[in-house]
Order: sequence, then structure tokens, then C-alpha cells
Amino acid sequence: MIKKFTLTTTSRDEMIDITSNIQDWIAGQDIQDGIAVVTSLHTTAGITVNENADPDVKTDFLMRLDEVYPWEHPKDRHAEGNTASHLKTSTVGHAQTLVIEDGKLVLGTWQGIYFCEFDGPRHNRSYLVKLMG
Repeated sequence: MIKKFTLTTTSRDEMIDITSNIQDWIAGQDIQDGIAVVTSLHTTAGITVNENADPDVKTDFLMRLDEVYPWEHPKDRHAEGNTASHLKTSTVGHAQTLVIEDGKLVLGTWQGIYFCEFDGPRHNRSYLVKLMG
């Protein structure tokens, strides 16, 4: 089973909680135990699992990535000018593998799944979820 999800981003850098979208879809599938692979279809947007209780975690996360990978760097040669976006995505990763048990994602109390936009705002961003049981 595989599903493509789409979303629109509104900022250059943002983290969008996609946990409920994925869990709602899993609930409608015929899978009780297995794994879900969540992957971004972009080189400038990643997928991560992180705290979803305190919104300051997202703010701090993006701020610190900007410190490591500033938007403009005098030595960047990539013609599109978004080298930082590619570096952030490679650091965060493009995919996550998650456990499904009793038809639900196995996540810690404070964990959520995030689509991480690093080159927005963009329309029609996509990620795939593949279920294997």
C-alpha cells in the first residue's frame, strides 16, 4: 500500500506536523503490524520525527539549522541559490521508517512526524507513505 500526500508551504523554512494525516490513512488500511516508510519527494524538503508539544522546538530547530547553513554564503556555486536548502535536507534526511502496532504508529508521548520545508513557500509539495506488513 502506498499513498502520495500533497501540501502547500507558506514560509522559506517551516516544519509541518503530518502525523495525523498519516495515522488517519493507516487507520483505513488493512494493516495491524508492520512498518511505514515516509519519504519526501524533494531535494529541498525533508522528513523528521521530533517533539510536537512545544512549538518553540520547531522555532529553535529551524533557527539552529540557519546558523549552521546560512541562506547566503559567498562560496556557494549552485545557480539556484538554495544550497542551504539542500544541505538542511541532507542533514535532516529525506525519509523516516516507523513501526505500526495494532493499526497505529508507534511514537513516543511527545513525538510527531514533520515535513520540513527548506526552500519555500511552495505549492504542491509531496511525500509518500508506504506500508509494509
